[in-house]
Amino acid sequence: MTERENQISENYKRVVENIREAELRRGEGEHVTLLAATKTVPAEEIVFASEKLGLAVAGENRVQEFNEKYDAVSPKLDYQFIGHLQTNKAKHVVGRASLIHSVSSLKLARELDRLAGARDVVQDVLIEINCAAEESKSGFLIADTPFVIDEFEAFSSLRLLGIMTMGPAGAEKSLLRKYFREIYAIFIDNFPKKSHNIRETVLSMGMSGSYELAIEEGATMVRVGSAIFGHRNYP
Repeated sequence: MTERENQISENYKRVVENIREAELRRGEGEHVTLLAATKTVPAEEIVFASEKLGLAVAGENRVQEFNEKYDAVSPKLDYQFIGHLQTNKAKHVVGRASLIHSVSSLKLARELDRLAGARDVVQDVLIEINCAAEESKSGFLIADTPFVIDEFEAFSSLRLLGIMTMGPAGAEKSLLRKYFREIYAIFIDNFPKKSHNIRETVLSMGMSGSYELAIEEGATMVRVGSAIFGHRNYP
């Protein structure tokens, strides 16, 4: 095992342990899925984490990277799309990503539904909620969530599994906890009631700096990148 692989291995084991401890602190609740956020991570390192460490789920932020790594990564694990998705690039991920986390507008949802229907697939998706109503981020506002969920009833080729959110960058823990609690309340009020045709509902929230807090507040999936693969210099 190389030095780099050793470091990834140690980081991964630490994150898994932290997740289990956060689950215990939370008490009742679903088992939490670890999604490794793999922006800029080479395909061979993702495959290593899958084959040697037991990583089961990875997510890509960029369409180009998703497609470049797809053939190497997707046979090894559950490969999802977690980044901002432009409508004109939706064709590159529909039917390929097992789950699209970032449906941030009804316009995008309509295009995903059209593409999935044309390809005779049902695409699993999450709606992205802009929990702090930040102008720099995409996503639906918290107040609009019930209306948006109802709108998805019209889509025959999309299966809405739940919600994805990101807390404000650099926010204090108390503020993050507030937002995560609000999103969890929306999730609980809506998705278990509509889960008759859903294999599993998903609340995707929490990243490297906040995943333990997110678990304590009800996340069922966390997206962890730098805590596993180290700091990366994004181009």
